[in-house]
Amino acid sequence: MRDFLNRLWELKIPLLILLIALLVGIGLSYLIAPQPVVGVITLDDAIYGYSAQYLINQIIYAEQNPRVKAVILEINSPGGTVVDTEAVYLELMELRLQKPVIAMINGMAASGGYYLASGADYIIAKPSSEVGNIGVIGYLPYEPQVFEEIYSTGPYKLWGSPRDTFVREIEMLKQGFFEAVKLGRGEVLNLSDSEILRGQLYMGSEALHNGLIDELGGNTVAYWAASELAHIRNFSVEDLSVMAGLPEYDPYSIFAQSTDGYSTAYPKEAGIYLLYIPPTER
Repeated sequence: MRDFLNRLWELKIPLLILLIALLVGIGLSYLIAPQPVVGVITLDDAIYGYSAQYLINQIIYAEQNPRVKAVILEINSPGGTVVDTEAVYLELMELRLQKPVIAMINGMAASGGYYLASGADYIIAKPSSEVGNIGVIGYLPYEPQVFEEIYSTGPYKLWGSPRDTFVREIEMLKQGFFEAVKLGRGEVLNLSDSEILRGQLYMGSEALHNGLIDELGGNTVAYWAASELAHIRNFSVEDLSVMAGLPEYDPYSIFAQSTDGYSTAYPKEAGIYLLYIPPTER
């Protein structure tokens, strides 16, 4: 028995040294390891070619940077063009395969803005945020006409398509939007299919009740939701446009101007849009 105790005593000091070395090693690795980042991407504009590419550049950077463990997409947008909204949405879905994405709705996520939010893992909004407006709008093409000074090889060469085809295309795009919302929100939706497609805009508190968002709160709630989904602590919050070294955002308006020079809520160019137009503009 005494020999056994002597052997334990002999082992005590080496074990203590080993324990101290282990603790020091853990501490050093903690100090040396890069601090995890919650990256923030800001959409404070309509969604069109330039703004969409600016978002996509940040999404790709977040996807490729191992320090970025989660992304918060801050949204204040009435929506925009169909093709550019879909381009950003598809990149968000690719990012979600690797890292959690949280949508933080500030002022508005309407139409295409909500399309992007529906692609997030978790959606947060303020009680007064405006959320929804699910649907599509578009300018109908002109009826075929004949111009003496223009020769065309077909009746729709100048207009692209007949009106009934255009309406069918809008219906198809509406269904695509609808499926994206159903995919993103799943069983938490408390609205029927017909209610979802009415194009209604909801305040944040009502959007929560209807399952369009997950929680009411501000940026701090979004930061902690991101850290929980990414399973990180001691993180920093960084602007991804700065981390990616992008130039300062310099928007231009896609909206038409009124005769007195003020910007309206109507797009300059004809086309199909995922866009909310306020009642005062109609």
